[in-house]
Amino acid sequence: MADEPLTQGKDEVSALARGLTVLKAVADADQPLSNRELADGTGIPKATVSRLVATLLSAGYLRQAPGSERYSLGSATLQLGNAYLRTFDFRQTARLHLAELAETAGANVHLTVRDGLDMLLIDTLRPRSALILSRMDVGSRMTMATSAAGRAYLAALPLAQRDAAYEDIRASVGEGAWPEVAARLAQAMEEHGRLGFCSSFGEWHPDIHALGFSLRGIEGELYGVSVGGPAYKLPREWLLEKVAPALLETRRAIAREIGEG
Repeated sequence: MADEPLTQGKDEVSALARGLTVLKAVADADQPLSNRELADGTGIPKATVSRLVATLLSAGYLRQAPGSERYSLGSATLQLGNAYLRTFDFRQTARLHLAELAETAGANVHLTVRDGLDMLLIDTLRPRSALILSRMDVGSRMTMATSAAGRAYLAALPLAQRDAAYEDIRASVGEGAWPEVAARLAQAMEEHGRLGFCSSFGEWHPDIHALGFSLRGIEGELYGVSVGGPAYKLPREWLLEKVAPALLETRRAIAREIGEG
């Protein structure tokens, strides 16, 4: 009898973890998913997936696509997302400066935080006078190792944390691809040390050029910022000669406002 609470606790944690796995699989999908697709994609037995989906549906975290047995995110996830974003008071401090940078650069500016080996967008600023430069918005992701924001984030980490992140990246890309990835990261770290920002010219996406820099929030939390868009609108020379000085001044202005300048 003494072991029953421990066993029950483990089962509850396992069920929660599986439910979150299902929720993430739905969030990452480009279209609504069926129970079978969720089971195949997560490795969770179909019967268990069905029970988890029923629970998530009743709680509002999933919704059923009309006329089908497929599921997408429900409105309760939006409440969670909004609550999460409200914790980032720093967004309000940085937003005016980042909006000015977007206007100066004629480019999208994305404020990101780390999520695993990705950078997760928590705010996006677009120049008023420009057409839509990308479809990326809050909740979108950029790969940390190849995006300008991700590289700048890595460059700002303490060395031990950066080394740990490198090991995770190495495991993700595999031993065959790692030497090239490591070489590009080394170049990015050197660039950041020399210039104060990182670049990504067609490496995260073949049609995207961007510069990235890091910011420390009021509580010391670390953010990555990217300034970029379509390569044909933002050639390398324009970004390096015209946008980079504005980028550096934006970082200084934000640091001064939170008392670090």
